[in-house]
Amino acid sequence: MKIKILVIVLMSLTYTSSFSQSRITQTIRGTVIDKDSRSPLPGANITILNSDPVIGTSADINGRFRIENIPIGKTGIKVTYIGFNEVVIPDFNVLSGKETIIDVEMEEMAVQSPEVVISANSDKSSVINEMAMVSARSFTIDETNRYAGSYSDVSRMASNFAGVRGTDDSRNDIIIRGNSPMGLLWRLEGVDIPNPNHFGATEGTGGPVNMLNNNLLANSDFITGAFPAEYGNAISGVFDLKLRNGNDEKHEFLGQVGFNGFELGAEGPLSKNNGSSYIINYRYSVYGLFKAIGVDFGTGTAIPEYQDLSFKVNLPRTKLGSFSLFGIGGISDITFLASERDTTEDKIDFYGGEGFDLVNGSNVAVAGLTHTYFWNSNTYSKIILSATYHNYHTDVDTISPADHEIIPYFRNSHKEDKLMGTLILNKKLNSKHTLRTGITFTRLNINFTDSLFNDDTGRFDLITSFKGDSYFAHPYFQWLFKINNNLTLNSGLHYMQFFYNNSWSLEPRISARWKFTNAQSLSLGFGMHSQVAPITVYFSQSRLPDDSYIQPNKNLDFTKSSRIVLGYDLNISAVMRLKAEVYYQNINNAGVDGNERNSFSILNQGANFYTDAPDTLVNNGTGRNFGIEVTLEKFMSKGLYFLVTASLYDSKYKGSDDVERNTAFNGSYIVNGLIGKEWNFGGKRAKTVKSKYTFFVDLKTTLAGGQRYTSLTAVPAGPDSYVAEYDDENAFANKYKDYFRTDMRIALRQNARRFSIEMALDFQNLLNTKNIFAQQFNTKTGETDYTYQLGMQFIPQLKILF
Repeated sequence: MKIKILVIVLMSLTYTSSFSQSRITQTIRGTVIDKDSRSPLPGANITILNSDPVIGTSADINGRFRIENIPIGKTGIKVTYIGFNEVVIPDFNVLSGKETIIDVEMEEMAVQSPEVVISANSDKSSVINEMAMVSARSFTIDETNRYAGSYSDVSRMASNFAGVRGTDDSRNDIIIRGNSPMGLLWRLEGVDIPNPNHFGATEGTGGPVNMLNNNLLANSDFITGAFPAEYGNAISGVFDLKLRNGNDEKHEFLGQVGFNGFELGAEGPLSKNNGSSYIINYRYSVYGLFKAIGVDFGTGTAIPEYQDLSFKVNLPRTKLGSFSLFGIGGISDITFLASERDTTEDKIDFYGGEGFDLVNGSNVAVAGLTHTYFWNSNTYSKIILSATYHNYHTDVDTISPADHEIIPYFRNSHKEDKLMGTLILNKKLNSKHTLRTGITFTRLNINFTDSLFNDDTGRFDLITSFKGDSYFAHPYFQWLFKINNNLTLNSGLHYMQFFYNNSWSLEPRISARWKFTNAQSLSLGFGMHSQVAPITVYFSQSRLPDDSYIQPNKNLDFTKSSRIVLGYDLNISAVMRLKAEVYYQNINNAGVDGNERNSFSILNQGANFYTDAPDTLVNNGTGRNFGIEVTLEKFMSKGLYFLVTASLYDSKYKGSDDVERNTAFNGSYIVNGLIGKEWNFGGKRAKTVKSKYTFFVDLKTTLAGGQRYTSLTAVPAGPDSYVAEYDDENAFANKYKDYFRTDMRIALRQNARRFSIEMALDFQNLLNTKNIFAQQFNTKTGETDYTYQLGMQFIPQLKILF
């Protein structure tokens, strides 16, 4: 019955259009620039692949090009420029409802030689940041839309890559090579941003729904190890995300409804004379509608409410240089009322608690102003002024088992705002040498309060109350040296200082890539990285017998990591590659219990919405991660793509008792398989005419080692009351059964003359596999059972571009 309702809803949202038999076309345009200096390349030649007769054009003095009357459907372009590596971008979609805008970055040859021909295909090993040599790949926003099970979310999409897995079905936290999800750095338009997820905790990096709208994102980079010197305060990985510019010639609009909510978007020119543009998107949660048709998201009867707004204004050609203004903001809240819950319901409740009423909310805002100035064709500077804000708050009340009275229990409010200034100077000395230096200075302002209700006084007693500010500084220097056309070296230094306790770290980074045949290359990277502890740890307070408070963690140092990565790439063909990497990571200075010898380590934090740590930490903990990863990938060509990744790894740590144990994230292995196919049909079949309909099928399967957990014993605490006593001496010694899940996505795109419409169905957990979520302890009976992750779900999506 639910499937029938779903079909009726989809059919009611679309209609059939009558098409004339004339050809439907669209415009392809964009810019061509030097990847190192960012300056335009006038005269670059752009041709449409496999066009007969040849269709093409040349870039103008500003590097801009335009090709009109391109049939809708799949096509590709080739870009050539004397002295630069050829760039081929195959198989991208041309839609009737939106112009195709492509920015092409070309890399200058180190040695000019007519005998040497180097082709730089648009594979994912060619990242946007040319300084990233190892453990990095670019991704397109088409991939976040296409990959089954990704929910149009960059985090969930990245869990398909080698060495990466999610924590569970309810959240988009990602575990990279056995590290805590808290080791991930989010960067947007050059700005380090707070947790960009609805319902995201202050110290976390994930949540149920990402507020970074993929309809506004441009092609971006994802780095999983030994990252370049410009990135700091992270030991796991980096999402380096870019927002695309709006269409600077015509107004375009978007309407969408799907898992992430109702969306409305618009973009267009502000001034066609100087190429200025805007793009904006607003989204509101749609969970209430999905719950009405039977979709369960693991929140029981609670309905998540959230909304977000993203925008970018681009002013590329002013007398003072190029300016852009960008921002994202989101608010979210949810209420779990165990006092109103029907105890006979067999509902998964990932976020609520037994016997608790819980109210949770999170507000996030990011705004930035960027100024880029080209001093000459080889030198540019960039200034970024930005501000971020994050407010995470939770109210918890207990429920009396005797008379169901609601009793106040816990309140917290974590407010954090930052003002940041960033200066970047990039100088391309010649075809071999590029220098980049920069500094980010951050003012951190915080207001943290945690309190527990005192039954004797009838009021809340403060556990933590801190209001104040401090500063961070992150200067760095990088040198890119192209020794010849086949050998490239990148070296640099990153310095980080936290002025609150004057902790500092100097971190050398070096990497190299050697292309020893036309189809094969080796890469090697080494780097030292540091990260501050969760910021609330520094300001936690302990109460002394005289009722005064101290901050035992004020002088806590950074967690420090060093890692080495060796990679091998083989281009099997123009559209297929094999990649393998081995790595070793050593971690020291991790926070462990400073009061007693036990198994606690801060390296195990990050899989939940909160941070739970002893009141006193010391930097005596260690850890290590090592493993091997293999990727076989066929890029989209002739309507087919696939991605197969396999990872074997080991993740260990030592607490204050100096005993080596598995980390909470040591699943041992991950295997992912993705395959997608699209078919074009309808309309004329002449050579230059593309089909007006496209049908997509995407299938994903994941098999991974089970999540680690610590066993527990029920201890009587009174009549019909038990508490859980965890076997901390054998922390994370046990594993749940292996995780297995299959997702499928089917979609149909229809191209009319002035709009395109896409309808999709996501089949989550297609085989309805029961994967364990967590242990469930019953405080009334003392029994232990399991809760399971989400079962089979059907999630519709409708998208209109016009």
